[in-house]
Amino acid sequence: MSRPTQVDPRGLRVAAGITSVVLALALVLPTTAALVLLSAQAAMFVIAVFAGLHRSPYSIFFVKVVRPRLAPPAELEDARPPRFAQAVGLGFVAIAIIGFAAGAATVGYVATALALVAALLNAAVGFCLGCEMYLALRRFTPARA
Repeated sequence: MSRPTQVDPRGLRVAAGITSVVLALALVLPTTAALVLLSAQAAMFVIAVFAGLHRSPYSIFFVKVVRPRLAPPAELEDARPPRFAQAVGLGFVAIAIIGFAAGAATVGYVATALALVAALLNAAVGFCLGCEMYLALRRFTPARA
């Protein structure tokens, strides 16, 4: 069995910070601009979920620009929970896009705000809500033989 991919948790927080800015802007800009920002953020989530966290533009930015200025990470963490968290974020952003596009602005704003809260928690204090959801689901999933 192959070992799970490991990621630098500081990179996840940088990505969450960028995501927070994008989502906050989507909440205050006109609907057309919000749809563009949300679509761009959805693309970031799609890349992270389906191609891997290390291929996300936010991760590449961290590795090329931020990480060289930092000391080596004290520890790495399993990439599976944050990848799941990206899928959860994608779900909320997809609901927001559909809501705004369908003229249900309240749905769009609520979904965007919920995604923003989760991103801010990760960026500000390192609490990954989607990661915790992943771990909770794993506890309830029967182990394979």
